[in-house]
Amino acid sequence: MDKDLSLRGTIIGGLCWDELTRKRMKDPLAIENYGYKVYSQNDEDGIINEIFRRIGTETKEFIEIGVDNGLECNTHFLLHREWHGLWIEGSGASCRDIGNRFRPVIKDGHLKVKNAFVTRENIEELITRNRNCEDKNREPDFLSIDIDGNDWYVWKAVSSIKPRVVCIEYNGKFPPDLSWKQAYDARHIWDRSDWQGASLKALEELGTEKGYILAGTNLTGVNAFFVREDLYSKESFFDIHTAKELYNPYRRNLKFEAPGHAARYCLVGQEENRGLMNYFSDRTEYRRSRNKERIKKILKRLLY
Repeated sequence: MDKDLSLRGTIIGGLCWDELTRKRMKDPLAIENYGYKVYSQNDEDGIINEIFRRIGTETKEFIEIGVDNGLECNTHFLLHREWHGLWIEGSGASCRDIGNRFRPVIKDGHLKVKNAFVTRENIEELITRNRNCEDKNREPDFLSIDIDGNDWYVWKAVSSIKPRVVCIEYNGKFPPDLSWKQAYDARHIWDRSDWQGASLKALEELGTEKGYILAGTNLTGVNAFFVREDLYSKESFFDIHTAKELYNPYRRNLKFEAPGHAARYCLVGQEENRGLMNYFSDRTEYRRSRNKERIKKILKRLLY
């Protein structure tokens, strides 16, 4: 690992955090050691895989809140591992996009998509009415929350399920001894400033209240991973499990790129000899989609 985790000589937050991370990663229990990117935003795919390697799975059911068009999120890769679940996304345009790009796995029942703007007032109804499983008395294995704002309040409001693992975005700007969360606003939309989310300490405290233990954070300082306390063991995870000990700052210049070419469609569940028609109901819909793509390219060239 490079002496400075930040790229281009930029020091993010202070060298003390790089020293803390370097020291922690000498231990094979540090989940940062196992991070990699396939379809996640950063290195979450590898961390998720490693956590479930340690604790196992029961239902292989996921619920992810906030996925954009689904091509870059925390549960896309799980579809390749024969998981099933629910996506809740606030953008209608993104949900329509998902309807095409993930048509095969939606068609075969592995993925259900719900278009809804999530608040602490409606999250319970959204989950209980839309879970993609046969037995709703069984707990999902994984819950991921990334809505760029009210994440703390939404997790707080979730009471009908108790997943084995929770991944939730934190505001890595704030040091790990500060408990802070944004004031609740049901209409909040992120303006790309630091008015967003909650500090890692605030989420650690909430996790403890809900029966979860902080297992670690990813290198970019974006996501925190919590394991249900009945599954957390000192043999599989650190004996230390506080924000102060497991913090990573938001390292905006540290980027992960997936190997290979860019993703355009979900590659699970395709039928042979159909090609791109796997993703469209008929050729008319396909031609309309291609025309929209051509128009976007033309406008991009004209505007930029």
